[in-house]
Amino acid sequence: MQSKLTHLNVIETLEKNYMPYSMSVIVSRALPEIDGLKPSHRKLLYTMFKMGLLKGTKTKSANIVGQTMKLNPHGDAAIYETMVRLTRGNEALLHPLIDSKGNFGKNYSKEMAYAAPRYTEAKLEGICEEFFKDIHKDTVDFVPNYDNTIEEPKLLPTTFPNILANPNMGIAVGMASSICSFNLKEVCEATIEFLKDEEVEVTQYLKAPDFSSGGQLILNKKELNTIYTTGRGSFHLRGKYQYDKKNNCIEIYEIPYTTTTEAIIEKIIELVKAGKIKDINDIRDETDKEGLKITIDLKRNTDPEHLMNRLYKMTTLQDTFSCNFNILINGNPRVLGVKDIIKEWTLFRIQCVKRQLTFDIHHKNQRLHLLKGLEKILLDIDRAVKIVKDTKKDKEVVPNLMKGFEIDEVQAEFIADIKLRNFNQEYILNKTKDIKTLEKEIKTLDAILKNEEKIKKVIIKELQEVSEKYGNPRKTEIIEEKHIEVVTEELFIEDYNIKLFLTNENYLKKISLASLRSSSNGHKLKDNDFIVQEVEGTNKSDLLLFSNKHIVYKIKCHELEDKKTSSLGDYLKNLLALEDDEKIIYMVATDDYKGHMLFFYSSGKCAKIPMESYQTKTNRKQLANAYSSESQLVYMEHIKEDKELVAVSSIKKILVFDTKQINEKTTRNSIGIQVLKSKKDSTLSTIKTLEEVDFADVDYYRGNIPAIGTFLKKEDLLERGVENLKFI
Repeated sequence: MQSKLTHLNVIETLEKNYMPYSMSVIVSRALPEIDGLKPSHRKLLYTMFKMGLLKGTKTKSANIVGQTMKLNPHGDAAIYETMVRLTRGNEALLHPLIDSKGNFGKNYSKEMAYAAPRYTEAKLEGICEEFFKDIHKDTVDFVPNYDNTIEEPKLLPTTFPNILANPNMGIAVGMASSICSFNLKEVCEATIEFLKDEEVEVTQYLKAPDFSSGGQLILNKKELNTIYTTGRGSFHLRGKYQYDKKNNCIEIYEIPYTTTTEAIIEKIIELVKAGKIKDINDIRDETDKEGLKITIDLKRNTDPEHLMNRLYKMTTLQDTFSCNFNILINGNPRVLGVKDIIKEWTLFRIQCVKRQLTFDIHHKNQRLHLLKGLEKILLDIDRAVKIVKDTKKDKEVVPNLMKGFEIDEVQAEFIADIKLRNFNQEYILNKTKDIKTLEKEIKTLDAILKNEEKIKKVIIKELQEVSEKYGNPRKTEIIEEKHIEVVTEELFIEDYNIKLFLTNENYLKKISLASLRSSSNGHKLKDNDFIVQEVEGTNKSDLLLFSNKHIVYKIKCHELEDKKTSSLGDYLKNLLALEDDEKIIYMVATDDYKGHMLFFYSSGKCAKIPMESYQTKTNRKQLANAYSSESQLVYMEHIKEDKELVAVSSIKKILVFDTKQINEKTTRNSIGIQVLKSKKDSTLSTIKTLEEVDFADVDYYRGNIPAIGTFLKKEDLLERGVENLKFI
């Protein structure tokens, strides 16, 4: 019973305390609204607007922070951090909202800290005029601040979709938001076209995200369309560099928005120390007043483009921006695509314009009403003066004027408040001549208010003005994915020629040809051990090691440590975790998996397997059923082209044949086709190359397969005194 009560108490506590907290973070702190601002941004900007910092001179940041605390009780440090990110000096926004003086740090650096608010100054940027246009005309709702002493706007009536023009990120409870910025001209153009036709394809006008940090955006149209449609997805950004040939150095002058100069430098130093990059002499941060710059000094004969491709792959010089367009719409969090965001903003802006028109019409009607009352006085000014003069009590002046001229109380109050010196025909005529103008203006405004298409034209005109006044060329260059070199792991591998040695005791040595040439000593081997095979390859080759258990083990040559001739080499039993009775019997080094593997069995059959059968898309370390287990293996060889071989039977019958007569089999463990026929239970005992035999007349032994072969002549020899390294 106690456990059940405790369980209920936990649920009750969560509902009572945690849920309101979660909602508060989501609605009042972390997520931006359709005006593109979080509450902290809005409170700060509105405070600065009320301080007269839109037109006035700069004031100390400490003063702004202090005033903002009337709306935002989160403390001066949090307010100042919010302010820093909005400044021109910090370079975090594509269109800064605050004009700053002093050190506000840099968005692309962790170590370049901003100065204290007592040292810096700020005012609103000119673009903020578009945030507060007609805010006094009831365009948006106002709500009381946290202590009910003053009012603040719920939203700002932005005349352009600021939600898309500046980046915004926030982490709420159980959800987050990550909105990239787009070029203002492109945003305005896309919105204008949407207002003209809601079925428009906005991707025609909104080419791709644009960032204050510049750099390059790798355009993948499919991924970008997903982001535009769903509001979720990611794209790649990369830094820009130039090669200084004179000083043999690379200068990186723009980096992805998502990283910092310190992160890039630290990673490059780590790669150099680990020996993964050997082309760099020095790296330093040369960022100054001119802007960001990371300088990399190169070693002689380094290919800068090749090095940068490696750095793009291995550091945050190429980084990913993950999009999550989570926005508060009428207090509800929604993940929207770009077109839906534009749609929601236009709905919001249409309401703002309607409210502004309603406000203007109401005030013009009030003015018109007063002037029409004044117009009636014009007919008999003397009577109006007499009414006022003959009225004994002050409170009766307005009622008497109302009776005398058939006007209402508001009109009578207006007339009664006119100064005596203005009670003349000229003054009243000057005032009342605006009646026709006002009537015309009210009619025009009313026509716009009742016609949404006309309201859209008003919004389009505002967008055109914003685009022309504040639009800038793109900072982030767009490069199509197909023009980007695909950087694979192979690019990071140092390429040089090698020789591989396999010993009878299953030791494997990888020695560079340069090391072999410079070595004057012979191979160090264990007692009674000897080399059974040697092959040439490169450090980028794949090494295939065939065991007597019908398994092939695959190793990348670059994964093997370079050895000297004085070394025993790698013990394959340990390296490959071989079984106690398992042994490597043959090896092949290949770069392209061209050619065939030949497997000859005691049954006289041969399987000709294409090398591609051993190639795998995944990086598998071993393949079972590498060759057939139906008959005893006599000989195996890797051939790149067909050649003539010599088959020898157990009764000394000889057959010289061409391997092109053997049809290939794609199944690795195929037993193959008959090459040497059996006679009196004879078996295939060995295969030799023409170089290994000494025949007076080779044609005597030639034949088409399958064949029994011809008995060896007494004068012919099967050995020329050369050790057959391929024979098992």
